[in-house]
Amino acid sequence: MSTQIQQSDAESEQGDSPQERRLERKRVDAEEREARAESAADEEGEHVSLVVYRYDPEVEGKTKPRFDEFQVPLKQGMTVLDALIYARDHYDSTLTFRHSCRQAVCGSDALFINGSQRLGCQTQIADLDADTVRVEPLPHQDVEKDLVVDMEHFYDQMHAVEPYFQGETPDGEEQLQSRENREKIKMSTRCIWCGACQSSCNIAAGDNKYLGPAAINKAYRFAMDEREEDDLKEHRLNILEQEHGVWRCQTQFSCTEVCPKDIPLTEHIQELKREAVKDNLKFW
Repeated sequence: MSTQIQQSDAESEQGDSPQERRLERKRVDAEEREARAESAADEEGEHVSLVVYRYDPEVEGKTKPRFDEFQVPLKQGMTVLDALIYARDHYDSTLTFRHSCRQAVCGSDALFINGSQRLGCQTQIADLDADTVRVEPLPHQDVEKDLVVDMEHFYDQMHAVEPYFQGETPDGEEQLQSRENREKIKMSTRCIWCGACQSSCNIAAGDNKYLGPAAINKAYRFAMDEREEDDLKEHRLNILEQEHGVWRCQTQFSCTEVCPKDIPLTEHIQELKREAVKDNLKFW
């Protein structure tokens, strides 16, 4: 009886049942085996040199921008975001960058990769065809820390075009849209607010008040929707016709080239210019 009580007390002190402890040992053993296998693969496999922009205004000794280099084991299907996560988890936990969905939907991880604006989660390292992957924050944006830039101004420009339907819909009346009109605006609805196009635009870099390709594309999405009332469309065109609106675009196509969703941004801007001209020519 005394022996049973002592055994029960020992198990109670350990807190878990024998079965739970066995499962925990198996889990730990599996993690150790995985870590050993990963370490062996790291030693034997190919590596990519990841060169990352670093900057931290709040830490003494890191206020001056620099580049850090990390050797990351290259695996099939690895993206630039995967490489950054590996560098953060294995080398430097202070490495800072944005990411969320990892499926090119949220637009959080827009970066300047090997000289071009790209999404980190969408960019395959194998497709870069380079021994070194250089990752920097988006150009023409204020850097907050490492690869994180201040997006507040970009969001302000997006909201400046009033990106939402306005006016009142009669009770019980459904607003229908034709297939043709849906096809016309379909591409413009794919914008994920990543800011890559704005960062690539030389006009936006020199004119802080320029609405920019992303905001103008968002305005296009509503201005060209047949369900928007005529007076509201005219109001939206008035916003776009301002000094820092569509007429500042110089048709360089840089925004179209870097858009991760293949939106024909430059074409949309030109079409809005034509709509603005037609609107101003009305005299009847």
